[in-house]
Amino acid sequence: MPKRFTLEEAERLIPSVDRLLREAIELKSGYASAERCVDSFQERIVMMGGMAVDRAKVREDRDRRDHAAASLRSTIERVQELGCVIKDLDIGLVDFPTLFHGREVYLCWKLGEPSIAFWHGTDEGFAGRKAIDQDFREHHEGDRAH
Repeated sequence: MPKRFTLEEAERLIPSVDRLLREAIELKSGYASAERCVDSFQERIVMMGGMAVDRAKVREDRDRRDHAAASLRSTIERVQELGCVIKDLDIGLVDFPTLFHGREVYLCWKLGEPSIAFWHGTDEGFAGRKAIDQDFREHHEGDRAH
């Protein structure tokens, strides 16, 4: 069963999740850069019908790509181990499962937001975000339902 958070528990995780997301976004950018280098090299070989190969450079680009991919996977796993759900890494969108009026919903946070101010149903997504109001504060249940 997935972890469910109270609003307070999720808020306490924001600094850690923020740091991990920023790290993951940087790693994703490094991966994409290395992947472009590898792809560009392969395209040149095809276009030129063979060429003198700088094997050390190709190996370096592939190693850089593979290292970035492994580090990215590890960072994403660390976020998931906290119980969070990464919805969109490019914009830093993360959900924290909770219960509201007996149904599972998500506390919704986006990188750069100072706190968690929105929630949405599991089938609604970012476009369905609703402001956390007094009713939500009084009736969301976090982990207490277990």
